[in-house]
Amino acid sequence: MGQRPWKAAVSCTTLLASASSMSWICAVLGLAAPRALPGQSPAIEGVPASVRAVGMGGAGAALVGDASTIFVNPAGLATIRHLALEGSYAPIPGGSAISLAAMGLRLGRFDWGAGAQTLTMPGPVKNDDAVLASSLVYRRGLLAFGVTAKYAHGPGTPASGQWAGDAGVALAVFDLFALGASVQNLGGDSAGGVLPRRVRAGFTMNYVDPEGVFRLLTTLEAQWPDGAHAAVLTGVEAGVVVGGVGLVGRAGYTTSALRSGVSKVSFGGGVELGRFSLDYAYRPIDRGGDAQNRFGVRWTP
Repeated sequence: MGQRPWKAAVSCTTLLASASSMSWICAVLGLAAPRALPGQSPAIEGVPASVRAVGMGGAGAALVGDASTIFVNPAGLATIRHLALEGSYAPIPGGSAISLAAMGLRLGRFDWGAGAQTLTMPGPVKNDDAVLASSLVYRRGLLAFGVTAKYAHGPGTPASGQWAGDAGVALAVFDLFALGASVQNLGGDSAGGVLPRRVRAGFTMNYVDPEGVFRLLTTLEAQWPDGAHAAVLTGVEAGVVVGGVGLVGRAGYTTSALRSGVSKVSFGGGVELGRFSLDYAYRPIDRGGDAQNRFGVRWTP
């Protein structure tokens, strides 16, 4: 997965084998109709972790190579070259804010990641949401398999917090395209837990060499959240980068709002400075549906 893009042509046989592998993997992960759960999950659950993903409709199962993928599909860490860092901040009208910090580290055939995502709320009594995650990924050829252990605490969870796990797989053919699937919150519905199961499967395609001047990428993802309607998320990223410096724009749409107060449409953009990126996304995502601005930084050397 550490190879440079476009070093070899991808034959029809390779593509068919990849599609067959992903079909089998999706079956193993249990891409089936979800079950409804009683209770209410923490407000932070289901909020897209990555500013880049927010700008593309929230799709992230096949957006590989960013540290924040540990909150969506841990196998996405497999394309990290050395070390990836990511952080974001989103103020919400009324005094609340969403924050994220994540990292990913390559260790031979393995990748390790860790991070935290929080939703802070105003008021004299602290009643914030927090999700802590740690991921381990194994790479073999073009395929990667990953697991995440996560701990959630906040309104809706038991007083001692809630443990759950994610499992994911990714297939990345150089920087040409990537397939990804994950099952989130395994065990989150046991022992009175309120973390709903969420199944995701996505496809990302680069139409031009991402190491060249132009950028053009699309992503398509299907989600099956427990107790909610299934949704299809689509996003596009396009721009121009010269000498490692440039601008990209993003837009996304989802067929069904994944949470109350979350818009189906989102926009975003970024400034590319070599391996360092400054990201921005605009999307109504807070409980009242007011517009929210989200800011982030990514470093992927």
